Amino acid sequence: MALDQSFVGRTYPPTPAYEVGREKIREFAEAVGDANPAYVDPEAAKALGHSDVIAPPTFVFSITFKAAGQVVRDPQLGLDYSRVVHGDQKFAYVRPVRAGDRLTVTSTIEAVKSMAGNDIVDVRGEVYDESGEHVVTAWTKLVARGAEEA
Repeated sequence: MALDQSFVGRTYPPTPAYEVGREKIREFAEAVGDANPAYVDPEAAKALGHSDVIAPPTFVFSITFKAAGQVVRDPQLGLDYSRVVHGDQKFAYVRPVRAGDRLTVTSTIEAVKSMAGNDIVDVRGEVYDESGEHVVTAWTKLVARGAEEA
């Protein structure tokens, strides 16, 4: 069943603040195999002009995808999450994510489409720090595979 186009533009409340920790950044950098010293060494990050270690560019996915869960769990939208696959991801940074940041995400549905029996939802996540500074925008494409024919 096609999703309701009237959901385009719907914005969900900001998430609770997520505190970015040095250890989480280190673990993430290790998991993705990125040995950039600015991700693990405060002095290396400071030499590059940062106040503390910074996170790899895709680190923010973990909080923006969780925030997109508000969209997924919206019973009025009717997205069947058991059929969802992650279709695409893009980021536009204003500044790097730093250890010590307390970040919130506000999710907005940018597009709802049906294509070849699949439902596609584009979600924009705006990430702000606790002072209200815009840090990054993330776009997530979710694809709910169509039901298989009997």
